[in-house]
Amino acid sequence: MKSHARKAQPTASRGRLIAAAVALLAVIASVSVWLAQRNSSADESHSAHLPAANAALAGPQGGNAGPLSALDKTFLTKVRQAGLWEMPAGRLAQTHASSEAIKRAGMHLLEGHSNLDQLAREDSEALSVPIPDEATAEQQGWVDQLKDARGQAFDQLFVDLLRASHGKIFITIGEVRATTKNTLIRRLATQTNNTVQDHMDVLEDTGLVTEATLDDVASTIPK
Repeated sequence: MKSHARKAQPTASRGRLIAAAVALLAVIASVSVWLAQRNSSADESHSAHLPAANAALAGPQGGNAGPLSALDKTFLTKVRQAGLWEMPAGRLAQTHASSEAIKRAGMHLLEGHSNLDQLAREDSEALSVPIPDEATAEQQGWVDQLKDARGQAFDQLFVDLLRASHGKIFITIGEVRATTKNTLIRRLATQTNNTVQDHMDVLEDTGLVTEATLDDVASTIPK
């Protein structure tokens, strides 16, 4: 009888250990289920707020808000027409100029107005504002003058024409950026401002900007 009691004690201990292990596994399983349910609810709550958050980032009317003024429409046209003659002028600089500084300025014109032209065309479509497919007669005349020039004569003519035109539009850009109520035109004015500033810088780096050109620009500023 004593021998039998000693054998039964280990068996009972093993039973208690197994029961405790089963209970622990049950607790772990319950906690895992609770955590999964909580995370699922959090994900659903986060997803439910995403559309509203995205709409807020997009802005009113998908980023195109505010009325258009007559000046806004004129500005859109001017940006388009500037690219239509300044990009050809930039290409001519690569073959007609004698100065590497002029060629560099020409590359800036090509790159800057390529980007602005794309933006202007996109805004034209979004705003239902038609824009021209040709430069003005005066601008086409400037391109013709550049075609006929070579070497140092081309360099000076290039700087005279381009620095004057950029200086004059720079004045208009400030007025548009300060007064427009339309978000697309505001974006275009900001980008145009940065581009024109860059172009004036590289033109001035050539050392060929004259006082006469600056006086011409100054004469167009309303008194």
